[in-house]
Amino acid sequence: MHPWKGLQGLPRAVWLISISTLVNRLGTMALPFLVLYLTEARRWTPGEAGTAMAVYGLGAFTAAPFAGRLADRLGHARVLRASLWLSGTALLVLPLVSVRLFLLPLIFLWAGFTQAFWPSAMALITSLVAPEQRKAAFALHRGAVNLGMAVGPAVGGLIAHASYAWVFWTDGLSTLASALLLTWLLGRSEPAPAPGAMGEASSPWRDRRLRWILLGTLPAMLVFFQIEGPYPLWVVRDLGHSTRFFGLIFTLNTLLIVAFEVALNLAMARWPHGRALALGCLCYALGFGLTGLAHGRGALLGLAAVWTAGEMILLPTASDAVAGLAPAARRGEYMGLYALMFATALALGPWLGVKGYARFGPGWVWAGCAACGLLSALVLWPFHLDKPVAAVTPSGTEEA
Repeated sequence: MHPWKGLQGLPRAVWLISISTLVNRLGTMALPFLVLYLTEARRWTPGEAGTAMAVYGLGAFTAAPFAGRLADRLGHARVLRASLWLSGTALLVLPLVSVRLFLLPLIFLWAGFTQAFWPSAMALITSLVAPEQRKAAFALHRGAVNLGMAVGPAVGGLIAHASYAWVFWTDGLSTLASALLLTWLLGRSEPAPAPGAMGEASSPWRDRRLRWILLGTLPAMLVFFQIEGPYPLWVVRDLGHSTRFFGLIFTLNTLLIVAFEVALNLAMARWPHGRALALGCLCYALGFGLTGLAHGRGALLGLAAVWTAGEMILLPTASDAVAGLAPAARRGEYMGLYALMFATALALGPWLGVKGYARFGPGWVWAGCAACGLLSALVLWPFHLDKPVAAVTPSGTEEA
């Protein structure tokens, strides 16, 4: 069977959402270069840049659960379009703000607008497909994300060499183009979801299985988001590699995902969720844990391939597990809490990493990455979607 055959038969709306996402991601470059922009163009210290990353994470953290619930109430497609329009506008304005007192709140708003995209997009895709199509739909959307990311950061490295401001303006223009395209392709109406039973709309906050997978995945995601904090400092500032090479690492990451993620997940389709999640976390532990020993370009690219394998395994499996737990009426909220876990990792990971990097040195940061990845693997190994640890009754109480 052809490795991409699983994408056949997906609804037209899923393809249209993925095309719009591809346009957006072709210009995505601002966040990977935010630390470098603040330290090199604005002359902030690494600690101050880490604080700015924490502000970004706080904005994403604040928006995630509300965005999911808002999407359930107002419509997933409507919130998806609004997030693109608002985040694109914020990116265009950000380089024009010179006062730090105003720049940090703008970073907070940019994060919140951007974060609203993910729970609405994931809930919308989940509602459009049958359960057996879910992994294929997520793979298609992630393929669009990462195909765009194969271009965006690499172009961003070239643009940053000439002007950091244009990194943000290019990202903002691509985001607005994505919003315009999505509005044109889907129109203003909500696409009709795939038929299915609504089920009991239990609160995600009372779902023990959801808490298990989110809390178990969190340490691994703290590791992953070091790419937004100490990782560029290690590669560019300390090792002396160029921003072009830093962008190339992201290009390798996304090309590997586009080439192999669908086939890899189809090959692992019968694996228990816990086993796949644990393997992804182990790849994170190895790939980032050995980064302190990597100085040459070959070693850095090799380890990037290792943690990319973890990304290809962990993220689709976690998305499918959360989607499988979510009742139809609460998909936005479930995906909102899933996004909240990511936002928490984004708020804490780069901040802790940069602070630890400045105070204790890179060796301790990469050793901590190895420990966190191993912890997640141990916690998630027993997880099994088909054998819940607790059921939530209609009254909201938990039963073993």
